[in-house]
Amino acid sequence: MCGIAGFINKEVDAVAAISSMNAQMEHRGPDSGGYWTDENSGLTLGHRRLAILDLTESGAQPMHSRDNRYVMAYNGEIYNAPDMREELCKRDPALTFRGSSDTEVILEAFSLFGIFETLKRMKGMFAIALYDRQERTLYLMRDRVGEKPLYYGFVNGHFVFGSELRVLEAYPGFAAHRHISRAALAEYMRYGYIPAPLSVYEGIFKLLPGECMTVKTPFQKCCANRYWSMEECALKGEQHPFEGNFDEACNELELLLTGAVSGQLLSDVPVGAFLSGGIDSALIVSLMQKVSKAPVKTFTIGFTDKKYNEAEFAKTIAEHLGTEHTELYVSEQDLLDVIPKLSDIFSEPFADSSQIPTYLVSRLARSRVTVTLSGDAGDELFGGYRTYQKVGRLWNRISGIPYGIRKGMGGALRVLAPVQKLQAFRSAQALKAGDIAALHEAVCYHTDYWGERCVITESDKTEAEKTGWGVPESDVPRALYDIRRGNVLRNEVSAMLLKDMLTYHPDDILVKVDRCGMAVSLENRVPMLDRDVVEFAWTLPTEYKIGAEAGDIVTKRILKEILYRYVPKEMMDRPKKGFSVPMTRWLSEGTLREWAGDLVADSALVRDGYFDRRALDRIYKGFLANRRGTQTLWQILMAEEWYRKRS
Repeated sequence: MCGIAGFINKEVDAVAAISSMNAQMEHRGPDSGGYWTDENSGLTLGHRRLAILDLTESGAQPMHSRDNRYVMAYNGEIYNAPDMREELCKRDPALTFRGSSDTEVILEAFSLFGIFETLKRMKGMFAIALYDRQERTLYLMRDRVGEKPLYYGFVNGHFVFGSELRVLEAYPGFAAHRHISRAALAEYMRYGYIPAPLSVYEGIFKLLPGECMTVKTPFQKCCANRYWSMEECALKGEQHPFEGNFDEACNELELLLTGAVSGQLLSDVPVGAFLSGGIDSALIVSLMQKVSKAPVKTFTIGFTDKKYNEAEFAKTIAEHLGTEHTELYVSEQDLLDVIPKLSDIFSEPFADSSQIPTYLVSRLARSRVTVTLSGDAGDELFGGYRTYQKVGRLWNRISGIPYGIRKGMGGALRVLAPVQKLQAFRSAQALKAGDIAALHEAVCYHTDYWGERCVITESDKTEAEKTGWGVPESDVPRALYDIRRGNVLRNEVSAMLLKDMLTYHPDDILVKVDRCGMAVSLENRVPMLDRDVVEFAWTLPTEYKIGAEAGDIVTKRILKEILYRYVPKEMMDRPKKGFSVPMTRWLSEGTLREWAGDLVADSALVRDGYFDRRALDRIYKGFLANRRGTQTLWQILMAEEWYRKRS
């Protein structure tokens, strides 16, 4: 795990500039740093290293290929690097390696197999900057599902990129370029995160998962191409479904997950796992314990408030599996002390309040290990959220209606204005006939945002309403607009899962895990995002994920069935608590009330014309009066905190 940065500019002091950018990502790579500059092109690559494989200087970056054609700065881990290395040696018996890092393997693979062929072979998480000295072409690449971040854009006409926004902020002249994107801010207030490819700054974007961007001399334009698509993967899975029975599906998924876990244990530093007490983390730890020669190190944080505490359940699971378990009960003050750090950790507005305990459990794990495995993606790939459960019941009622009729009626609902759409969905008749993907958008993504929860200015609101879902189409990169509108699947429940895997999961869940882990120099790996697991998941019938048992709808059915092979069902048979904090109480009566009140009263975003004063006051007073709208208020406060530090 590392951090990368770079720019193309012959006129700037390259060493000073890249040193400043590297300094902003030292937390991503505390072990060492380096840079490389090409005077002919003006390209400079920077790197900070968290050594995981090959702890010697042989793994230092930026790294040159053996033939000296390619230079690379890379962030991530390639879990099938040993297999790729073996294949490379078979193809070229004269090939020798300087060390044992995965960096060197994929660099030589680019030389032998080519760019896109190598990307197709790689299994792992990564953000890569690769320069072809022969063709004078820079390639930026991001992993299939978006585990590793990569920002890019033009600043004063010069191409700049980096692992985090704060890295780009350190580039000379960026301060004059820091114009807030109203489109991104509107989307943030709608979702609680800024969806890719947008960033909070105009002209600065996030490379989408599964993309490879090309920047050719004279380096004035960039062009992105997909080498892997979640939509295409899901569509292929729907067209070629798994034909075995449920037990056979369980056996196959267990085999794939075990292989993914085994591959992701590869490390030259200590490895552990998060254990929350839920289904997903318990399954990953069970499989780790199955393939490990020694007890797995597991980590849990607990809360004194029993409403939010799952530590006692995690401890019971750890004892059953025989892990080396570490738990830490954190006080309310421990949680509150994290809040001032958040705007720097995420470097743009981000408002998933589980970011607070995620940071604390990452810090706890880092005291014992350098790498962790987690159970993330179980909910989105295998249908774990309550919304899926509710819609699953509804789907059982309407699935008998011919698809063409359902599609037509759902399309009729989509043309309504947002507030009208919400009112329509509140009608039982509309619920029975409507399009499930549109219902999911209404339930999960706050379709009523343009009503009582709207805090952006009236002029921005007017522009946003032109598309009925967020911001004006003209202001949004085509890829984002296509993602929001697209529904390539015939099965509506699968379409819900796909939308979350395209948006919420990479732009919220994976952002949270990456930034919180990297803030304490901890690498987190996600076995459920293994390429083979993801591709297999899309072939599974919906009823294998969200199925009926004893007259009720069971979420994550297949994951639970596999877990019960390792952990007794009665140990897991309890309501899900999630990884949350008592934010409503904090903001209404606790320590944060004064802090929140001060930010609202003296809003910098109101002062500079981004938020509407009357709307902001209405939202805050309404929250204090009835304790509703906590998420909206938290989004406002996180945006204010971030903006004040940069204005």
